[in-house]
Amino acid sequence: MSLTTPLSVQKLQMALHVKAKESPGFRFYALYDKVYREDILAFAYARCKANGGAAGVDGQTFEDIEAYGVERWLDELTQELKSRTYRPLPVRRVYIPKPDGKQRPLGVLAIRDRVAETAAVLVLEPIFEVDLLPEQCAYRRDRSALDAVRHVHNLQQF
Repeated sequence: MSLTTPLSVQKLQMALHVKAKESPGFRFYALYDKVYREDILAFAYARCKANGGAAGVDGQTFEDIEAYGVERWLDELTQELKSRTYRPLPVRRVYIPKPDGKQRPLGVLAIRDRVAETAAVLVLEPIFEVDLLPEQCAYRRDRSALDAVRHVHNLQQF
């Protein structure tokens, strides 16, 4: 995914990162209001749309949202988050065939839940990133399991 993070989102993430790095004992008590910021939700939606994916249990697709109006849809999600009435929908279970003939279960979230979770990640990631060691690769931006395997292979060569 090659989306450029908007400057306003970058500034928030940098401020959170710097505060977490400078004050390891600091507790972030007021982050929820950052999750439903317009710029955060808009970028979260863009990231989810770039990833694509199938509809969740509600059957809503990105095309449906575009036809409805992205701004209107995001405003409604913002209001649910702000009023604390947001509740995630159940996960749709699908099965993907494996080469051995078996099936692997996969959970498909509704788009609104993907956007809300991505918004939360955008806010929380810069805080928790500070505590991770450089060699830790799991669930980190621009790192993968393959990076961890490469690191192990490099260590074995010495």
